Amino acid sequence: MKSLVVYESWFGNTQQVAEKIAAALAPEGEVALVTVDEPLPPLEGVDLLVVGAPTHVHGLSSRRSREGAVEQGAPGAPGIGARGWIDALPNGARGPRAAAFDTRAHKSALLVGSAARGIARRMRKHGYALAAEPQSFFVQGMPGPLEEGELERAWEWGRTLANEVMSPAA
Repeated sequence: MKSLVVYESWFGNTQQVAEKIAAALAPEGEVALVTVDEPLPPLEGVDLLVVGAPTHVHGLSSRRSREGAVEQGAPGAPGIGARGWIDALPNGARGPRAAAFDTRAHKSALLVGSAARGIARRMRKHGYALAAEPQSFFVQGMPGPLEEGELERAWEWGRTLANEVMSPAA
C-alpha cells in the first residue's frame, strides 16, 4: 500500500498527529508525509490520501485565520492552507481513497466546528471516496498541547485506515 499524509500545522499539534498516522501506515508500505506548503506530489499509485488541519474559526483555516495564528506566535508564513491545497487537487474519480482529520478543542463540533468535516466535504467534491469518517483529535487550548492519549488514538486510527484500504472489499 502506498500512502500520502498531508497536513497543515501551526503549533505542532496537527503535525504530531500526522506523524503518528504516517507511522501507523508505514508497516503496510510506502508513506510520504508532507505539509500543505510543499508542492503537490504525484498521486499516481497512491492508495490512501490522508489530509489533516487544525480547526480555525469553526472550520478550515482562511488567510485571515492563518495570519492570526502567526500573530499569536505560530512560526511560519500564512501559505495556502489545507483549503488551497485541496482545491489544487486533480479530480479523484480514479484516485486514492481519502481520509480527513483535524485538531480542535474538546467540545462539541456544533460549538467549535471541525476542519475534518470541511476537508472531507471538499475531498468528496473532488471525487475522492472516503475510507473512513472524519476524525478529530483534541488539544488543550489553542497552542496545545494535545490531550493525553490523543497520539495513541491517532496511531489506532492510522491502523484502522490501513486495514480498511487493504481489505479485499475496499
